Amino acid sequence: MAVAILKSRAQLGIDAPLVTIEVFLSGGLPTFSIVGMPETAVRESKDRVRSALISGNFDFPQRRITVNLGPADMRKSGGRFDLAIALGILAASGQVRDTAFANYEFFGELSLDGQLRRIPAVLPAALRASDAGQTMVVPRGNIEEATLACDDVHAASCLLEVTAHLNELENMPRCRRRELPAATDTTIDMSDVKGQERAKRALEIAAAGGHNLLLAGPPGAGKSMLAQRLVGLLPPMSETDAIATAAIDSVLGLPVDAGRWRQRPFRAPHHTATAAALVGGGSEPRPGEISRAHNGVLFLDELPEFSRHVLEALREPLETGRITISRASAQSEFPARFQLVAAMNPCPCGYLGDPKADCNCSADRVRAYRDRVSGPLLDRIDIQLEVQRPAAKLLRADAPGGESSAIIAARVSKVREQQVERGAICNAMLATATLRRCVKISESAERLLERVADTHGLSARGYQRMLRVALTIADLGRDKAIDEQHMAEALSLRGVPARTVCA
Repeated sequence: MAVAILKSRAQLGIDAPLVTIEVFLSGGLPTFSIVGMPETAVRESKDRVRSALISGNFDFPQRRITVNLGPADMRKSGGRFDLAIALGILAASGQVRDTAFANYEFFGELSLDGQLRRIPAVLPAALRASDAGQTMVVPRGNIEEATLACDDVHAASCLLEVTAHLNELENMPRCRRRELPAATDTTIDMSDVKGQERAKRALEIAAAGGHNLLLAGPPGAGKSMLAQRLVGLLPPMSETDAIATAAIDSVLGLPVDAGRWRQRPFRAPHHTATAAALVGGGSEPRPGEISRAHNGVLFLDELPEFSRHVLEALREPLETGRITISRASAQSEFPARFQLVAAMNPCPCGYLGDPKADCNCSADRVRAYRDRVSGPLLDRIDIQLEVQRPAAKLLRADAPGGESSAIIAARVSKVREQQVERGAICNAMLATATLRRCVKISESAERLLERVADTHGLSARGYQRMLRVALTIADLGRDKAIDEQHMAEALSLRGVPARTVCA
């Protein structure tokens, strides 16, 4: 009898729990079994491992081979355990030294000729391996991803390279954690937007406080153009946030773009997207668009054209910053702390209220169109702004475009730093208790908010959100307290008529 014990990691959402691979060789009829809740791809590793060992001129033991993937009550999926299983068989049969196994974690899918193929979800595993002080062995295709988070990584192209290293015949290349350059600024610029001063002010406030934003207006008003420029106003991500965002792409098997390393994601799914595509899902839960927009912007153009049940799925993650996907066989949680920017027309034809075009929609059609977006979802959108088409003279090539994204982003960055000092997070995520404890508000501003809340039926959530928007406006003005002017602007950005604010 012979036993070999190795380490690897599974994929569970964006987590990478430790998996112990135990390989046991015993007498009896030659068999090869894998236990420990393996899914189909894991069970099929028997054939890949057997072919890879024979192709590498190793002796495949004609004995009873039992592979246990522990813990036994956690499902294992994918081909990520192939390398560890193959090395366990070689070690148990005396063909590879196992003295260093305790310091390594092995990852990689084997081809039939022993080559190592790239696997998904290496970045979450690298984070956990680094915390545990372990050395990773990964396919060469995963080396850039692994070195984002792990300090000690070996890259191999085939099984023979790994066995030669373990037998101290030839060393595998060792890579240390790499420092990535700052993101290359490829963002379209705010100076391209002509006119729309109020909308640009709303974008700056949304960027400074992390507030959700809805732009409503006729076709050609520039709603999409404005929304696309929001990400250029946001400060670059910290290394921690950049890794958390890259981990989502890693789970999906997508490569990490070093040139856009700290640039915040901008996701714009089409309105035909299903609930599973938007929030995540599948028989084996996978992250959706809201998770791919983590720490960035999710843009929903033509908001009422989305299926209502798809939009309703956004309500929980907008509050919690996470999405939990439950299935009969598994439950996975993915981060989804995104900033929502939505755009919509005022009616089905798009021209309601437009002074230069006629609307042919009946009142019932307009009501049905707007009812596709529920009140609870709108209640979670802090800034709701109507925009109109700019005057024709502003569309001339020589018309001034206003401030650039870099100038606005500099102001936003200073405000964000101030918010971090106050509560470690942006204003939109500030807890109500912290908001009341740390923020000063004048009596006139408080009375104005109370009057508007009574008149327009603001919910408790809407009341608190208006306080947060007013706080962001005060921060942009470098004011220490929220006054009536700040509150009036915040309420006007919520769609409250000016006559109500000024009453």
